[in-house]
Amino acid sequence: MRPTAKIIGHGLAVLALTLITQIGGVAWLLALPFRRFWLALTATYALLWLTAFTLAPLTGRVALPCFGDSLRSQSVLYCALNRHYVTPTLLTLTTDLAAHMATTHPGSVTLTLDAGFPFTNLPLLPHLSHDDGEKLDLALYWENQPGRSKSPIGYWGYASGPTNCPTRWADLRWDMALLNAALPNWPLDAPRMKTALTFLANDPRTGKILIEPHIPAALAVAHPKIRFQGCRAARHDDHIHLQL
Repeated sequence: MRPTAKIIGHGLAVLALTLITQIGGVAWLLALPFRRFWLALTATYALLWLTAFTLAPLTGRVALPCFGDSLRSQSVLYCALNRHYVTPTLLTLTTDLAAHMATTHPGSVTLTLDAGFPFTNLPLLPHLSHDDGEKLDLALYWENQPGRSKSPIGYWGYASGPTNCPTRWADLRWDMALLNAALPNWPLDAPRMKTALTFLANDPRTGKILIEPHIPAALAVAHPKIRFQGCRAARHDDHIHLQL
């Protein structure tokens, strides 16, 4: 590979890993001098991951639990990619939600999706607003499927329901029709969804809940904090956007 092409390739890798994990670009650069690059990259990333976990509280961020009985990450991928950090207040709110769900609906498991990075000032793409530790996406609750999501990553497995949004190519409202055709046709767990939305809406720590209108309408849940994210944003009938 020509030197210029190699530099460009490394630059793109650093950029991509930084945008995806915040620390991956640094790990890539630190691993470059080693002959066994991939082994060095893995070891360096693991060390930086542990360092971020240790130092994040100094910047006002804490990690959501990756594993647990009533609250855990939907996929270990979110933890491995460093995308599971929130403020202590949001961690407490999420923990309280999970405990409430497990008490009112025994066997309930609350699954977290994308949250934020351990350090500030870098948006968690593609979520432009996930840059301050005060936002978290939660997986939906599906009927007779505790601790499971329709899609492997929690996103893009949509709940059935009407929409008033026109189809446009220049926005983030992807229907993912081919993917959804291959996913299981699970109905939402209405009692659990209603309990979760009601708990969050009534909690003073909650600032806003973004979700597709057809879900709270079907559940007969209404509150000023429960809002529609708009037609140009990504669909929110595959997850609940929670923010302080």
